[in-house]
Amino acid sequence: MYVIRLADGTLRVPQSLTSEDGRLIGNAYVEVQPDDPGYAQWLTESLTEEEAAERRRHWEEGNDDLEREFLAFKAEQEDA
Repeated sequence: MYVIRLADGTLRVPQSLTSEDGRLIGNAYVEVQPDDPGYAQWLTESLTEEEAAERRRHWEEGNDDLEREFLAFKAEQEDA
């Protein structure tokens, strides 16, 4: 999950909720405004919505080769 910078300057920061024993309950985004503490820290890591979509697209395109390698490996393990 990426820190997303919206056109109005608002940041959508990923946040996970876990149970007391550490199990993941869910992931969500919280909105951080320019006057909120910690905004500057998150701003340096932020991407625009377009940049995040482009990264996701590149990852999905590059994932095809990785998926083929994994499926071949898995088939070898099942045959052994």
